[in-house]
Amino acid sequence: MARGILATRRHPEDVWAWSWQVRGWLGLQKDGSQDPQRVPHLAFSRDQDADTYAKGEQSRARPEAPRTCISQCRRNPPRDRRTAVSDYRTPVSAMAPKKPPCLPSLLLPLLTLLLPQADTRSFVVDRDNDRFLLDGVPFRYVSGSLHYFRVPRVLWADRLFKMRMSGLNAVQFYVPWNYHEPEPGVYNFHGSRDLIAFLNEAAIANLLVILRPGPYICAEWDMGGLPAWLLRKPKIHLRTSDPDFLAAVDSWFKVLLPKIHPWLYHNGGNIISIQVENEYGSYRACDFNYMRHLAGLFRAILGDEILLFTTDGPEGLKCGSLEGLYTTVDFGPGLLSKADNMTKIFTLLRKYEPHGPLVNSEYYTGWLDYWGQNHSTRSVHSVTNGLENMLKLGASVNMYMFHGGTNFGYWNGADEKGRFLPITTSYDYDAPISEAGDPTPKLFALRDVISKFQEIPLGPLPPPSPKMMLGPLTLHLDGDLLAFLNYLCPQGPIYSILPMTFEAVKQDHGFVLYRTYLSNTVSEPTRFWVPNNGVHDRAYVMVDGVFHGVLERNMKHKLFLTGQVGAKLDVLLESMGRLSFGSNTSDFKGLIEPPVLGQTILTRWLMFPLKVDKLVKWWFPLQLLKRSHPQTPSGPTFYSTMFAILGSSGDTFLYLPGWTKGQVWINGFNLGRYWTKRGPQQTLYVPRPLLYPRGALNKITLLELENAPPQPQVQFLDRPILNSTLHRTYVYSLSAEVQSDPEPMQLSGH
Repeated sequence: MARGILATRRHPEDVWAWSWQVRGWLGLQKDGSQDPQRVPHLAFSRDQDADTYAKGEQSRARPEAPRTCISQCRRNPPRDRRTAVSDYRTPVSAMAPKKPPCLPSLLLPLLTLLLPQADTRSFVVDRDNDRFLLDGVPFRYVSGSLHYFRVPRVLWADRLFKMRMSGLNAVQFYVPWNYHEPEPGVYNFHGSRDLIAFLNEAAIANLLVILRPGPYICAEWDMGGLPAWLLRKPKIHLRTSDPDFLAAVDSWFKVLLPKIHPWLYHNGGNIISIQVENEYGSYRACDFNYMRHLAGLFRAILGDEILLFTTDGPEGLKCGSLEGLYTTVDFGPGLLSKADNMTKIFTLLRKYEPHGPLVNSEYYTGWLDYWGQNHSTRSVHSVTNGLENMLKLGASVNMYMFHGGTNFGYWNGADEKGRFLPITTSYDYDAPISEAGDPTPKLFALRDVISKFQEIPLGPLPPPSPKMMLGPLTLHLDGDLLAFLNYLCPQGPIYSILPMTFEAVKQDHGFVLYRTYLSNTVSEPTRFWVPNNGVHDRAYVMVDGVFHGVLERNMKHKLFLTGQVGAKLDVLLESMGRLSFGSNTSDFKGLIEPPVLGQTILTRWLMFPLKVDKLVKWWFPLQLLKRSHPQTPSGPTFYSTMFAILGSSGDTFLYLPGWTKGQVWINGFNLGRYWTKRGPQQTLYVPRPLLYPRGALNKITLLELENAPPQPQVQFLDRPILNSTLHRTYVYSLSAEVQSDPEPMQLSGH
């Protein structure tokens, strides 16, 4: 037996416990009936009622799992070494819980068939031959990254199916802690956060899973996936063996890891490996006790059979690797500009992992975008050439990203590279599957490369989704933000001598309004500033309701103000996303230092944590506030309009020419930030399921934070503008007869 192969036989006394576990996967209760909570096909989200769900299921045609020559190839595996590592085995969809037959009499034969299969399943490292073994057969994965938290739930199946049809045999994804535990001890695994449903969709698409549960994930996600409530203890040391941090991590993983335990490959699921932490070698702490603690926790809950691994860039392997965890590396085409660079990187990897398969866990197909910089792209040639060279070496590869998705709401992260760099709403990433889910030329080129090394599922890729154009639409002024303060903060303000951070007032995202009153008259323009770069991240300054300008972290540090004694000074603070990579110093939001006017430190502050999303979703539809509006509004102001789609609906892209910066909601769903004035992103992706078709009224709401155009209009385009130039996509027009009704989009997901 090759070194590293793990026995999976079970003791006889475990058989009955195992059978009940299988019953659980099958969704069977003790009486043999189906449990809708355990069978994702039968369950509907708390965000939907049963009728809505049923209508959506009838309207959505789920793609069939791709057919391959798997069974034939397994009986007669080819002698060609390149294809010997292909996926010649039972489809992955057989690994996940299935809809059980209704007749209880079929239960025993089902268990009889399933138990031996589960008893012989394994995914291990064959160190003697530098390869993986799946069920004892040489195996190499060609995987792609997709983040369920960046894709509406109703589109999961579509994206995963396209990945499988591209030739991938695995999908890699993170689990963001802050997405599932919004408050300490409060967990959310429903709707767009239903992790188990996503695992099931991956199984249906015949994809194995490489799971990355963190606790830190980076992912250009707010605070790298760590919950902002950790910072309510200001002295906490993140990603270290700090007892406060470890206690929170342990509590979280004791909830998460038991959920995924039944989905481990040797237990009959599709998870073949799990990453511990994420690129820890890039973090300044280099705390091996912390990494050992995580490894021990994973082993204690998940057992010894699951393959645990680490991922780091070449420069991070020293602090990121740990004995007992399989070491992998990440790099993209940018590091392969010289022919021998790949050899150098893998040679360096061999210093930390002398034997076993070579693995690139993040091979970058594109790159992320920052506000104020150009849209990032990677050429098709450089991406495909690098992939082919790695596959020739026998390496397993995960492509990051294969489908990027969208940073809906306030979820984008940020970097600090000389200055604070928030990440755009679009996470298109120049990936093989575009933000709207369409195949790109890069996908077809990668598919051709993959086909040289392993079987490609039979059949064509689905065509791009239909796209829609609409407008221009004229928006109407609802009123300035200050006029809605009682609705935005119904519980009233918090008082403090010095300003408090977002974390101190328990506001994780969005906006907090800081208010004080001038203690003396300022008749001449006087400098208003915040010491020590203390604006995190943008401050919109108003005196007696009149907008005076913006202060911005690292960018703009002062304004000049005048005002009478007793004048009301309002400073609206916007969080632009917490640091998600690198130093990960605790990135507190709000006014970090007390502002100064002239030589006077301003004190006696009122803090209003604003619930803007609740106002947009619940209060605005009731139109409770009727008042006259200023003729030339400036500063934070709400606009909205209603519109109907009379023709065929489709995916679309919201274009806001002339607007400055703000937030957009469609039918109460937070699309994310726009920043037309700074770019590069000029449009926001609007998935078709978000829109009401056939003449029903849709509502769009904008919170413009600075200045609206003279004609407050927006348009819906049939293609995105990600770099102030039209981004090519392939649009096919479909007749009304072949378009299916959209499944309702879950508005509470983000």
